Amino acid sequence: MSYRRTMVSARGISRPLQDLNAEAARALSAQLGVYEIVDDAGATVFIGQAGGLETFGLRSALEREAEASRGVRFRYEFTHAYRTRWQELLMLHHAIHGDVPVNNRDDTHLLGRLS
Repeated sequence: MSYRRTMVSARGISRPLQDLNAEAARALSAQLGVYEIVDDAGATVFIGQAGGLETFGLRSALEREAEASRGVRFRYEFTHAYRTRWQELLMLHHAIHGDVPVNNRDDTHLLGRLS
């Protein structure tokens, strides 16, 4: 039997990082999507989703993240398939780093594996 090495085919959020603060969050439109929170060392500490329960979508979610001070920078992506994209980003992070971000440890039971 022959085994082929496979490459992870997913892609991360392509937007550049920006400072995480209430002003930056308020500048976003009220749309559904996903986001990534990064600490001052550049490590991803949380991958989140802003779904239909968020009053103002990404704006509300990132205002809350700014108040929680989990990280110092963020990037986001607008998408109506926020739940699927969120799972894909967590699986991608796991495939690359061997684990999910530290603040997503309770979400691992929801994930499959990328190959």
